Amino acid sequence: MTKINQSFTRSLDTNNISAYLKNIGKFPLLSHDEEAKLANEWVSKKSLKAAHKLINAHLRLVVKLAMKFKGYGLPINELIAEGNIGLIQSLNRFDPKKGFRLSTYAMWWIRASIQEFILHSWSLVKIGTTAAQKKLFFNLRSLKGKLKALDDGDLPPELVTEISQRLDVSENDVIDMNRRMAGPDHSLNNPYSLDNQDEWINGIPDERENHEASFIYNEELFKRKEMLVTALKDLDERERRIITQRRLVDNPLTLDELSRSFGISRERVRQVEVRAFQKLKKVVKNIKYKNKDLNQ
Repeated sequence: MTKINQSFTRSLDTNNISAYLKNIGKFPLLSHDEEAKLANEWVSKKSLKAAHKLINAHLRLVVKLAMKFKGYGLPINELIAEGNIGLIQSLNRFDPKKGFRLSTYAMWWIRASIQEFILHSWSLVKIGTTAAQKKLFFNLRSLKGKLKALDDGDLPPELVTEISQRLDVSENDVIDMNRRMAGPDHSLNNPYSLDNQDEWINGIPDERENHEASFIYNEELFKRKEMLVTALKDLDERERRIITQRRLVDNPLTLDELSRSFGISRERVRQVEVRAFQKLKKVVKNIKYKNKDLNQ
């Protein structure tokens, strides 16, 4: 299937922000009918001309969303460039037959692309490894602002408790994330002090598992992934997409988001998710029994 190459973003010079904003302001916005016509041309005929018109008309949306993340210390031009990639990814998956505007569908892809870039670039140490940690990372600063706690030091215990309850994370996660966001990254190759030239990295204990334990763990993980891949093949396309977006990604979509994406009710999405999960469990169970019989 023809897809828009992400290298298209290279032709969008985001290094000069003022000039970039001026240039994208020249692209006309599209009416619902104009957008539907262009989207159908792209989907049915793979017209790159139509795709570029759709992308150009939504570049201002990318800038608007990127500006909301400018407080994370990363160059705004890089945030915009990543958002443009998300926009292109959304168009490659957009289905105009669902009846939604491209902007409604694309904003989720744009935001996700920018957030992933921030998480990978903001620190040498990964900040968010779970959906809850990502939520904490992207909401802590704004929530501190609302609670008038803008100092770089540790948060008062009462604010730690309130933030943990609001974001449904542990108090230790709040304290740890606040400290990591307040302090800059330091190289582990820096010396302890001027008097002691030994490097920080030499003081970190080696907590790695031995090779045997690591091999067993990786082998078990590989088997589980194999079973999951096999089980997913037993689902139809809609079941596979819904169960993946609900249970197999770090940042799962809500029932509302999926209902808008598929053009069905929230309850119908929930029913499809439950049915798909039951199918997965059944297939995985059968695979385990077959493997057990072969090993006996």
